[in-house]
Amino acid sequence: MNGFEPDTEILNMVKAMEESHPAGDAREPEDTFSRIIEVNKGYNITVQEGDLIIKTGRSATTCENCLWPKSVDGTVPVPYTLSPAYRGKDLTLIRTSMQEYETLTCVRFIPRTTEKDFLNIVSAHGCMSYVGRTGGAQTVGIDIGGCMIRGAIQHELQHSLGFHHEHARSDRDDYVNIMYEYISPDVKSNFDKHTTNNLGLEYDYGSMMHYSRYAFTNTPNQATIVPKPDPNVPIGQRDGISILDISKVNRLYQCNVCGHLLNDVKGTVNSANYPFAYPNDASCVWLIRTPSDQVMLKFKAFDVQSSPDCVSDYIKIYDGPSRKSPVLLDKRCGSGKISPIVSSTNQMLIEFVSDGSGTGTGFKATYSSA
Repeated sequence: MNGFEPDTEILNMVKAMEESHPAGDAREPEDTFSRIIEVNKGYNITVQEGDLIIKTGRSATTCENCLWPKSVDGTVPVPYTLSPAYRGKDLTLIRTSMQEYETLTCVRFIPRTTEKDFLNIVSAHGCMSYVGRTGGAQTVGIDIGGCMIRGAIQHELQHSLGFHHEHARSDRDDYVNIMYEYISPDVKSNFDKHTTNNLGLEYDYGSMMHYSRYAFTNTPNQATIVPKPDPNVPIGQRDGISILDISKVNRLYQCNVCGHLLNDVKGTVNSANYPFAYPNDASCVWLIRTPSDQVMLKFKAFDVQSSPDCVSDYIKIYDGPSRKSPVLLDKRCGSGKISPIVSSTNQMLIEFVSDGSGTGTGFKATYSSA
């Protein structure tokens, strides 16, 4: 099956929803899926579950032929094309959203050359995608007017890699109650369960693939999804892929990656085994992505095997989510004090590499929103 063919008449783009609620509003902050639902109201396109382009007869996470094939070097190339409608900051946001996958998984979104199967990323269809690889040119809708947040972009990319919504997992009834009394009959199918491969990983209330608490409610202030046993657990978010979202990609595609996401407002990061000697032949990254503002990194300890030009073991820090981002701290080894480092956005990448001989105790640092 080739890519989705759009309707000839596309309605005007809807305005992006306000990112915060008025004072006194007790609802949770707007999550990724609430934004997606609102944007997709402006398009005359039939979708399932709010943003899934219809493809019947399978559940992608249990369909091996629906996954993107792995190359001999262990990576998973996913070719794509981008609509010329994307410019400037929109292009940057799409590419940096893709780069988080490149940093933390073995998936590689690559510009298409002659590949038969590829993602055709366009702005004309709201926020929507197929689940998994369908063959040919498959549409991924990332609307300029409403989908330009990292969470929405990565939500649709995650679908294209083979993932359903988190609330549609086969074991979801162990973790949430679906309040069908507040769901109109014509949209109840949006809450159907799928026969999914849950990859031995726990249910993720904080997944960017999770519906919001009030998704498709027909009654103000009445939730359609209630976590259990604690009904107050936050569900859904718009910041981007979660730690478990990353783990699922790496499990599904059997990636051998040493990558860590640090997505709290503040925290601690250290090399393996710290304060004892770090292992030889290591190559690991830590992507710090605070909810907002800039990232400030302060080293508490630093002891890495010294070598000329730091060719053996080193730490390197980037101003962004990938090794393609500008360098904030070039290769550093030895010991001694490192001044605080501040990124230009809410993303910072730490890379640590060691060779096969000689180690140190490594490093320990704290990070926070600057």
